[in-house]
Amino acid sequence: MADTAPTRPRFRLNARRRVRGPRRRLRRVAMLPAMLTLGNLLCGFAAIHFAAKPVASTGIFGWSTLTVAGSLIFVGMFFDAIDGFVARLVKSTSVFGANLDSLADIVTFGVAPAFMMLRLVSHYYGPDGTTSIMGPEVDSVYAKFAWAIAAVYICCTGLRLARFNAETSAAGGEEHRTFHGLPSPGAAGAVASLIVLHQHLLPREMAPQSELLLARSSAAVIPAVTLLVALAMVSRMRYPHVANRYLQGRQDFATLVKVVLPIAAAVWWPQISLAVAFSIYALSGPIRALRRRTPTESTPTG
Repeated sequence: MADTAPTRPRFRLNARRRVRGPRRRLRRVAMLPAMLTLGNLLCGFAAIHFAAKPVASTGIFGWSTLTVAGSLIFVGMFFDAIDGFVARLVKSTSVFGANLDSLADIVTFGVAPAFMMLRLVSHYYGPDGTTSIMGPEVDSVYAKFAWAIAAVYICCTGLRLARFNAETSAAGGEEHRTFHGLPSPGAAGAVASLIVLHQHLLPREMAPQSELLLARSSAAVIPAVTLLVALAMVSRMRYPHVANRYLQGRQDFATLVKVVLPIAAAVWWPQISLAVAFSIYALSGPIRALRRRTPTESTPTG
């Protein structure tokens, strides 16, 4: 009897383990989709790096720092577009990939465009015009307003991504043809493309005073656009899913023309084409909402 061990402590230990619950360990990770998503994240980080520099020409094709930052956001969009496709192709979609994608998007499509807008406004309206980033501590109503818009934009991006993840998981991960609210890549593309276009169209042959006046007046529009697309992200307006609607399955000839013509225009006029395309996409939601609310005139029957 002395050699038998009591069973009560073992029962208590097992009971404690049951109370804590099983530990969920991430055993396998799809490498290729995860690497593509991390590429998106690195593009966002690099865009913030170049946007933090004073606005000046760089050694990259002679582009300005803001042009390089905007181009990196578009490269991040490419990674963001193909990582989900690759994950479905290799049948490795997971909650881990969805969460990692949202974390990358909040940097590339949230923080980076907002920081680009602040850099642009600070360059033309700041006290020295070169080094400082305007914020709430600056004794300027316009500076406080621009910083508040950037903060609202980042918050709306986070809310948009969180709502998308919740709605997608509730729907069982089914492919969708429309979005509720402007997608964060579309909002970032609208802001970044207009800033890149602004840097591209700066007149070099005008007098310095006239050039500065034109540049400052056009730069003042960017914060308003940033605020509008931020509100569009958290709205319930419907936006088409371009890839699922136009690039999947068999399409008619008219759809092919709609896809090919913008690509051809982007080859010759990339700055203008990107700004026009993203602006039209951002406006498509309000236009569709107005069409639905407008009552149709009934034709009299004879």
